[in-house]
Amino acid sequence: MSSQAVTSRRLNALLLPVCLAGLGVLTAAAYVFATTEHSGRELISLAALTAAATLAERFPVPINAETGGGVTSLTFVFAVAAIVLFGWAAGALLLLAATAIVQLAQHRPLQRISFNVAVLALVALAAGALIAPIQGESVGAVIARVVVAATADNVVNIVLISAAIALSTNQPYLKLMKTHVRATIVPFAFMASAALVLVVLWERSPVLSVALVGPLLAIALYQRSTHRALRAMRLALTDPLTGLGNHRHFHERLQRELLNAEEQARPLTLCFVDIDDFKRINDRFGHPSGDRVLSQIATRLRQGGEAFRLGGDEFALLLADHDETTALNAAESIVERIATVDFDHIGEVTVSAGLATFPVQGHGRDELIRLADSALYWAKEHGKNRVRLYRPDIVELAELKRLASGPDKAARYRAAASLAKAVDARDTYTGSHSERVTELAGRVATRLGLDSEQVELTRLAASLHDLGKLAIPEEILRKAGTLTDSERLVLERHPQIGFRMLDSLGVDLIAHLVLHHHERWDGAGYPDGLAGEQIPLGSRIIFVTDAYDAMTSDRIYRPRRSSRAALTELERCAGTQFDPAIVAAFREEIEETLPLKAAPALAS
Repeated sequence: MSSQAVTSRRLNALLLPVCLAGLGVLTAAAYVFATTEHSGRELISLAALTAAATLAERFPVPINAETGGGVTSLTFVFAVAAIVLFGWAAGALLLLAATAIVQLAQHRPLQRISFNVAVLALVALAAGALIAPIQGESVGAVIARVVVAATADNVVNIVLISAAIALSTNQPYLKLMKTHVRATIVPFAFMASAALVLVVLWERSPVLSVALVGPLLAIALYQRSTHRALRAMRLALTDPLTGLGNHRHFHERLQRELLNAEEQARPLTLCFVDIDDFKRINDRFGHPSGDRVLSQIATRLRQGGEAFRLGGDEFALLLADHDETTALNAAESIVERIATVDFDHIGEVTVSAGLATFPVQGHGRDELIRLADSALYWAKEHGKNRVRLYRPDIVELAELKRLASGPDKAARYRAAASLAKAVDARDTYTGSHSERVTELAGRVATRLGLDSEQVELTRLAASLHDLGKLAIPEEILRKAGTLTDSERLVLERHPQIGFRMLDSLGVDLIAHLVLHHHERWDGAGYPDGLAGEQIPLGSRIIFVTDAYDAMTSDRIYRPRRSSRAALTELERCAGTQFDPAIVAAFREEIEETLPLKAAPALAS
């Protein structure tokens, strides 16, 4: 059975008995009212109150406008007054008439109208039963009857309406009820006061009650105007599809929460959530189905913390007062909960999540975002449908920040070298492969006449060209035999992985050189199949120098070649695999220095 079917069955288990009880109450109310003698003045008064209640129902008053809450209506005022003045039966019939007339005219679903009318009938019965023992016409007795009737109205409404919403949206009932109490307690207190004034004025002279029309109308108009203004502000910060905060709202809230966390010395965890293979869902089932998936996942993310939709299938959660352990538990609970949801004909949908915690991993807003994004990327790379907490010793990106911001050129090279050593330690090269490629790439770039900035970019990219291999399983990197097709596909992803790691830190120029350092001159390379001068010049330089050092280095599965044999192979592949101009410049550079410096080391 689908989740929607289960939800519908649970909801009907509430709606049916409430509607039947309400029908019974209304039948009893009609009997009581019909068998009770009423004066013409009372009937006219009831008709006037009913007309006022109907008008109030037609133009409800927004509440909880700051968070985009619901609405209430001044019908409450007239209903409480009718119950206190003329009894519960008259109040129930007034509510029936006002609610049914307006909601039928608005073409609301019959099931919803029936439930609303039934709830209001039970409200009237509860209020009448509770005020029945309060006798007398003293000021205290009148106040007590109004307060008790108003409280009964509010409590019964909140209990039953919250139950219906909780069952239809799978939200926690007690939490939802507390939210509704906080949202309605002040407006209902004001309206109870208005009901008391109406009762007092009506008992003295019904005509005097007309004086209440002005203040009530002013309150309603002011609240509606305020709500419209706040709603416009909220919409500017809200994703229209999911109702979550949008990208702009996320950045504002993250900055505010970071300031609060710093002032109060408490942790704050940022959680990025991304739907796995969402493009497949859109392509196979269509965008309307994809939108439904987004909405359902957004509903479940709301239960985990303050949630935002950043765009596409990307979400964020702010987990205030969550350290690494509690945040990890919360994120894992969300991922597991989503994985168990039945998305009807789509089937199972999973998400991946990445976490970064202030102040353990990151301090500034941008830094925390980068680290959480890196952790999310690693969760995706390691199987999806999982959570990954950012760890500098695992992700190996701590030094990359210095590459982007360090003013000292020597410091940037040292930072790059430390990362390159981490990569080389996992691969099968002997010695410092990345360091040698960096030196060779810088020399070739200089020989080609590149300016100093381009030479430095090429050197940095060369030092990090294999960065993506940090995500490749070591058994593939160190395999002595021939790689299988699937293993080769995994290995060939390392330029894209390196690109993502570098691009997430804003060093996009270096990232693009790394991304394309395995593109071939004839277009048969990877990952994008670029050809000729479509390939960035720095990438072409790195490709040649990387190939040369690979051939002249000892590997687990083969011995090294001599320098001259490697040069011969480069020239053989010039024009197909390598840029001929770069191969020529590289040969000139090597042959100039070979007799003096490189010959002893490179001779076979």
